[in-house]
Amino acid sequence: MTIERTDAAERTAQSSGAEQGDEIESLKARLARAEALYEQAPCGFLSLDADLRFVQVNQTLLDWLGYSREELIGKMSVVDLIDPFWRQMATNRLEQLRQQGSTEPMELELTRKNGSHFHALLSSTSVFDAQGNFLHSNTTVVDISDRRAAEDRLAAHGGFLQTITDRIPARLAYYDKDLICRFANSAHATRYGKLASEMVGSHLSQVVRPELLPEILPRVASALSGESQSFEAERESSDGSRNFYQINYIPDFQNGVVEGIFIELHDVSERRRTEEFVLEANRDLEERVRERSAELFQSEQRYRLMVDAIQDYCVYFVDDEGIVTEWSESAQRLHGHGRAQIIGQPYTKLLASDSTGEDEVDPDQVLRLAKAHGQWETRGWRLREDGSRFWAHTVLTALRNEEGELQGLSSITRDMTAAKSLEDVMNDLNSELEKRVAERTQQLVAANKDLDVFSHMVSHDLRAPLRHISSFVSLLQEQLGDSADVLTLQYMNSIAKASKRMSLMIEGLLEYARLGRVALEMQHVPLGPLLTGVISHLQQENPDRNIEWMIDESLPMVKGDAMLLAQACGNLLSNSVKYTRTREVAKIKVGCQSSPLGDQTFYVRDNGVGFDLEKAHNLFVMFQRQHHSMDFDGTGTGLALAQRIFERHGGKIWAETSLGQGCTFYFTLPLPEPENEALLPDSAFAMLN
Repeated sequence: MTIERTDAAERTAQSSGAEQGDEIESLKARLARAEALYEQAPCGFLSLDADLRFVQVNQTLLDWLGYSREELIGKMSVVDLIDPFWRQMATNRLEQLRQQGSTEPMELELTRKNGSHFHALLSSTSVFDAQGNFLHSNTTVVDISDRRAAEDRLAAHGGFLQTITDRIPARLAYYDKDLICRFANSAHATRYGKLASEMVGSHLSQVVRPELLPEILPRVASALSGESQSFEAERESSDGSRNFYQINYIPDFQNGVVEGIFIELHDVSERRRTEEFVLEANRDLEERVRERSAELFQSEQRYRLMVDAIQDYCVYFVDDEGIVTEWSESAQRLHGHGRAQIIGQPYTKLLASDSTGEDEVDPDQVLRLAKAHGQWETRGWRLREDGSRFWAHTVLTALRNEEGELQGLSSITRDMTAAKSLEDVMNDLNSELEKRVAERTQQLVAANKDLDVFSHMVSHDLRAPLRHISSFVSLLQEQLGDSADVLTLQYMNSIAKASKRMSLMIEGLLEYARLGRVALEMQHVPLGPLLTGVISHLQQENPDRNIEWMIDESLPMVKGDAMLLAQACGNLLSNSVKYTRTREVAKIKVGCQSSPLGDQTFYVRDNGVGFDLEKAHNLFVMFQRQHHSMDFDGTGTGLALAQRIFERHGGKIWAETSLGQGCTFYFTLPLPEPENEALLPDSAFAMLN
């Protein structure tokens, strides 16, 4: 019995030992798997002691850093691996970790053994003993280099987008569905007197003036509900000026849901002014029609038919090539063509081809005459959309902006079919009109041809008696000597000054006439050396003046006559020297600027006394001056000569100025063509000095 109990106990002990062995093996396997997970985890792990030295580190972080475990554990501090830019922040965070047991995750750059860097996100906790003493910290390290690179690319893209939109004249902004500004370009921010960065984060109610909110909030609400809004309104800018804008509110749909609105403001003030100009032109034209009708009614009652006929008219617009750009309802009513049918078509589509023998000239010539004279009238048969014809009187008017640039032409057409039935009565009137137009044209052509010859002859004929006056005044001054009274001497000095001024004016007139006859010697002319010679001459004439010359070193080569260009530039620079005489330090700058089309515009800018440009109607007319001769000497020929020289080169000149604020003259010149041409020799510039 005892033997049986002993055997049973042994079997029980053996069974228990086997089970414990299995548990140990299982624990070892789990421990091995845990160590493998720790070592090969997708993120790095490290532990630091109180001196910030490595206590433990997994293989993943070792692979990222390029160190071996023996090089780090107990030998290196984590501070040694942190880029110097981030060390102070990291040290502060680690000290906070030791004191408080936790800290916010931080991003910084770690340095590999080979000296390269990578961005990492560190999240740390502390381990304390039972008495609250710091033992070590545990930290996870995540490589965020790819995320930071993406953020940098996104930031660069955002900066590029900001730069692009800042160059757009339209005013752009984006507001989210809570009406918080998330983007604004420079033009939009400037309207409110802010920077683009200052707009971001502002609520719409903080940007828009309170009195405008009742007007725009319903439109904003409609846009946020998915309905685009487009309207015109007058707005006041931060500088107090008022302009008209085309305003668009465009919903931002994302996955079928409106997340915000895009706001666009386009300045249409110029268009509104053009419409007012056309309206005024129509009123003037109607007044002329009424006057003409009254005259015809007095001469013959049958002209009553014309009174009714000429009230039917239409207006449309074409570009300088005769292509229809704007089509009004009145034009559609008279011609029958819809807007979509005629926009982009040549206006000759509206003309009948069988007007032979009438007073209508070639359509291309009509365009040229209208652009040259500002306005041109023509009569002939016009076509309707159904093929029928009507007799019309058309006035083409060239539309130019404040700088004189052609913006297009307006065509005002009146239906005069009823008046055409009075052809017998009108023949005499038309013949007389044709005769007068022909005579006027011949007179104009003859006057243009004889203008230079006339100026030259008159100038030479005037010089002889002027020399006599000057000579006799000199002889009279010598004869009287000191015996003359003060009033007599004053009179003689006035006569001498006046004769000298008239002599200079005649010289200017001769030069102006000569410019119309002289042949241009076109060649490549570098403006920099040419201006250097002109400035050197002016410095010699004004040795006591304190003048700061600023010449753009990037002035390009131009194509023209070097001597004439030197004269024109000399007149402009001499003008700046003269009108900066009252300044302690005169500043004169010469440079150039490029237009979006690549054209070059040159300018001469000074800080002189300037003048009121609105009153300078004859700025480039001979002998017209903006200041009294007692204040600034001169004959008023310099700008006229400069304009003629630039115009003979195919360029133009204009000015921007205001009283007391200096003056800037802009001018254009032709640039050299790519082909090789003779370059102006250096000796030529020596002659200009």
